[in-house]
Amino acid sequence: MSVEIVYETHSISVHNETGIASGWLPGELSERGLALAAELGERRRDDGLDAVFSSDLYRAVQTARVALGDSGIPLFQDRRLRECHYGEFDGMPVSLLEARRARHINEPWPGGQSYRDVVEQTSDFLAELAVEWDGKKVLLISHSANRWALQHLLHDVPLAELVDQPFDWQPGWTFHLPGGWVGRRVQRP
Repeated sequence: MSVEIVYETHSISVHNETGIASGWLPGELSERGLALAAELGERRRDDGLDAVFSSDLYRAVQTARVALGDSGIPLFQDRRLRECHYGEFDGMPVSLLEARRARHINEPWPGGQSYRDVVEQTSDFLAELAVEWDGKKVLLISHSANRWALQHLLHDVPLAELVDQPFDWQPGWTFHLPGGWVGRRVQRP
């Protein structure tokens, strides 16, 4: 069997609209983000979901609650679905983030983590998901770095190819987590 994963990014936050990279800052949805979260709920409400997992950062939790909080679908928060922690750079302008991403695939941001660290925490989450939700369909509401981790772990896309791609929103991505998947230890250079 397998777990069908539908991945959605959290809705637009005030930081997104002002060009700030939140990292581990909680963030809050903008008015447009609240409307998009409601649209996400309309799009996914009758999608056969067994559970919704979100990052525990407020912008993702808020997206899940607005979208599906009244649906009867269980909502869970998991810190392993957090965005990359930029450490001293949480709250930096996105333009600075974009210029430095490739340097932090393996090297942690000062006082934070590397993108490889995000892959490790996502791998741990997926290993648990494979056991506890085998044969089910789940929605993950998270951040860009976690989508890259999913693409890297489940589609073997190199992180170096992912971190420098411009963000291209779409109404969800689908991944299939093979039954019995036990995770993949992340190779460090």
